[in-house]
Amino acid sequence: MHEAAAIDDLLSGRIATLTIAPDGTLRADDPPQGLILSGAFNPLHEGHEGMAAAAAQLTGLPVAFELAVVNADKGVLEPGEIARRAAQFAGRHTLVLSRAPLFVEKAALYPGRRFVVGYDTAARLIAPRYYGSEAAMHAALEAIRAAGCSFLVAGRLAEGRFRTLADLALPPDCADLFIPIPEALFRADISSTELRARARSGGR
Repeated sequence: MHEAAAIDDLLSGRIATLTIAPDGTLRADDPPQGLILSGAFNPLHEGHEGMAAAAAQLTGLPVAFELAVVNADKGVLEPGEIARRAAQFAGRHTLVLSRAPLFVEKAALYPGRRFVVGYDTAARLIAPRYYGSEAAMHAALEAIRAAGCSFLVAGRLAEGRFRTLADLALPPDCADLFIPIPEALFRADISSTELRARARSGGR
């Protein structure tokens, strides 16, 4: 199986997931066990890797990174862009590609897994406006629970302050789905947006 052909299979819906091992080995519809850290990885940076390392230390489980090639707002990534982002993981980490931008969709693909997320993602997960209604939010979180999935939440610098899971008003009926990653294990005040801006300005 060649990577380009496998990515085409994913984009066309012939396969649901494509796992790329650090050595380049490809597996269709056979995602790894352990934790999953989803992101756009544009670029992959030390914040992603530090969060993965902290989650692995906390749980004793391996971490795979996951890139959804379909974005709920921005559409489908081009094959060349998928390959470019995937190349960042070569020789370093396991990467899973999917067409599942929403966590309720990811839970169906990866039952029993724990997802590693940042504070900002956790805040969106419990915000009804991202679902259309509070009832839809609760239904999605219950579907994630039914799949045996949950979330490990790392703190993040937001609005000038380092914010953690303790800063979120979790709905009582789903609070148990969220587990904090202690700041002592991970803190990286860095963002992909800042890195892209720095790259455009020549690193200044």
